[in-house]
Amino acid sequence: MNRSLADTTLTGLPPLADSGARVLLLGSMPGAVSLHQQQYYAHPRNLFWPIMANLAGFNADLPYTEKTQALINSGVALWDVIGSCQRSGSLDSAIRDEQVNDFAGFFRCHPELAAIGFNGAKAWQSFKRYVLPLQIVPQHVCFITLPSTSPAHAAMSFDAKLAQWQQLRVYLRS
Repeated sequence: MNRSLADTTLTGLPPLADSGARVLLLGSMPGAVSLHQQQYYAHPRNLFWPIMANLAGFNADLPYTEKTQALINSGVALWDVIGSCQRSGSLDSAIRDEQVNDFAGFFRCHPELAAIGFNGAKAWQSFKRYVLPLQIVPQHVCFITLPSTSPAHAAMSFDAKLAQWQQLRVYLRS
């Protein structure tokens, strides 16, 4: 029996963090390229790495393992709100039957967390819908909604996105 991509349950990537993370950056669910490569923000036109390289002071062209280590060294953790879902393609609008990640466990293991940044509207909407009602988010944690770095959100320029992402600088380790 053939199954279409729409019938396939996708599973996201594990969190990328150390115990001293100060800011958690959340996407909605990795796109097809990222899932295939098992790397956060792997699509070549996604602006995530150039933006974070600018903020954290590393070269966006570094190999993936070096970029992720630079983020961790800066106090940044990466993850997604959605741990699994059904989706055909990579668009957030195609996500169905989402299941969220284990945020209670994440918050227990990351006591220095001071802020959560949401990479796009879908990440924030899913977090509000599924995580906030659980009342597990530490009270001192700030929420920062950010414009999506996805190539699907091309209406905003790199400079305009970078200007809004600058809000994260205060939480980064030097």
